[in-house]
Amino acid sequence: MADRTNFWKLSDNKKRSLKATVLDSNLNVIQLDQIHFDSDLPHYKTKDGVYRDPSDSGRIVSPTLMWIEALDLVLQRLSKSGLDFGKVAALSGSGQQHGSVYWKNGTSSLLSSLDPNKPLLDQFRNAFSIGESPIWMDSSTTAQCREIEEAVGGAIELARITGSRGYERFTGPQIKKIFQKQPEVYNGTERISLVSSFMASIFAGKYASIDHADGAGMNLMDIEKRTWSKVALEATAPGLEEKLGPLAPAYAIVGSIASYFIERYKFNKDCLVVHWSGDNPNSLAGLTLSVPGDLGISLGTSDTVIGISSDPKPGLEGHVFPNPVDTKGYMVIPYMELVFDLEVRNSCAQSSWETFNKLLEQTPPLNGGKLGFYYKDHEILPPLPIGFHRYILQNFSGASLEGVKEQEVKEFDPPSEVSYPSERPVLPVSPTASTETDILFVQNNPKFQIRAIVEGQFLSMRGHAERFGMPVPPKRIIATGGASTNQSLLKSMASVFGCGVYTVQRPDSASLGAALRAAHGWICSKQGSFVPIADLYSDKLEKSSLSCKLSASPGSNEVASKYGVLMKKRMEIEKRLVEKLGRY
Repeated sequence: MADRTNFWKLSDNKKRSLKATVLDSNLNVIQLDQIHFDSDLPHYKTKDGVYRDPSDSGRIVSPTLMWIEALDLVLQRLSKSGLDFGKVAALSGSGQQHGSVYWKNGTSSLLSSLDPNKPLLDQFRNAFSIGESPIWMDSSTTAQCREIEEAVGGAIELARITGSRGYERFTGPQIKKIFQKQPEVYNGTERISLVSSFMASIFAGKYASIDHADGAGMNLMDIEKRTWSKVALEATAPGLEEKLGPLAPAYAIVGSIASYFIERYKFNKDCLVVHWSGDNPNSLAGLTLSVPGDLGISLGTSDTVIGISSDPKPGLEGHVFPNPVDTKGYMVIPYMELVFDLEVRNSCAQSSWETFNKLLEQTPPLNGGKLGFYYKDHEILPPLPIGFHRYILQNFSGASLEGVKEQEVKEFDPPSEVSYPSERPVLPVSPTASTETDILFVQNNPKFQIRAIVEGQFLSMRGHAERFGMPVPPKRIIATGGASTNQSLLKSMASVFGCGVYTVQRPDSASLGAALRAAHGWICSKQGSFVPIADLYSDKLEKSSLSCKLSASPGSNEVASKYGVLMKKRMEIEKRLVEKLGRY
């Protein structure tokens, strides 16, 4: 690669922003820019980039045009900053997984004939058959999940084929709901894209394929054959394969960049558009996970555990996706939970990690045997409704669970709990809520304990990772996401897992990973065949933006063992909660 070659990436940062990252040929970040949906585009009146529908419990969407206007704006900012788009050799991107976009019949001709004298927003105002895109947070499709599972032969069979049982946040159930509830929208749609392939389509000036890694997050793709599953498609909606189009490897080329961007922003006509992928697959690339003993943990908008496997066994928990930077391997996600740490910090700790850490340190490690389960939204894993549940383990020493008695309480001791001043509108009470506590959570300002949140999430991560067959303890953990800058959180993570925790230079591994994948797709195209992605950085890793450092040493084996005992009890209680309140 020439010294002046740049690789560019755009990222729909889970739901709150659109970020641009530019890498040079040495894989160092040379330019960044970011559009925050709420503050930079306030006229859409979103909260954290989304709308919550009070009339449809669990329905959460984003305005599709907001994403396009954000793209207009970030390109304008980069142009004004002096970025020479003509030096960009390839671009790719990261889109929030599972979200979907519905192109109106006849829109393909618009994509191929954009006017470079007009902004994108003006030209796409009437391009979509539905203006609000269902996103990864939506949990309103439980009925559709069960219908798809039944049609293919059960939840286990759907997981065997597609890598996951039916999940509300996945795209297939969302498509089925639109087909059932809004047939005119479905029939008026010529192409259904994921957020990733939607953005790639704009840059390529034609419909881009859904890539294998992101496509596995739809409950529609056969993960072994890496093709659409006929039985899953038939269980979802008629004529769906034609609307989805073909699949493609993540490293494959969509095409050269569209003339619109050449004329308006002076991109080089030879700039390649590499298939975009989802945020979790891109995080795997950005963290350079390559050894089965490594775990990646994202502490961002959702807390996610990512690993790799050559022979995964999909089941009723977790997710299996094709590895975006490998032709045969897989990435596995044994755990994903909506994050609470950042929201707690912003709402109750004056947006200060220092204040958050002081509250955390008011209580000792292991929390005196206190276990808290805090769910402010319908949860992903475990599949639990809104609600708070607190338990105190009497006689807990950490040596074993023998003689330990469990007591459920309404609150922990007052000095260690703080109130949560929710600013968002009251949500509908979950239909599965069966206790007064569940109802009070959405109606009043609940209380919670910082250490119970932090340790609870890490214990749950460890428990689900072990249950999924991940190594115990991991060889190492590479942490990413906004909260990975907090040393106290990393120290707690290292103690719970009993291994070292590393961090990368930049906390947004999805953004970095997509820029790296742009370079990977470019070199694969130049070589005419697949090239292992490690070949890009094997001799320059420590001098690039991909390098990582040890940020938290493992705690003592004794402490890790005690956390292991506490984890077993937490998983036992969690199982009972799921049996009593869960959606499955």
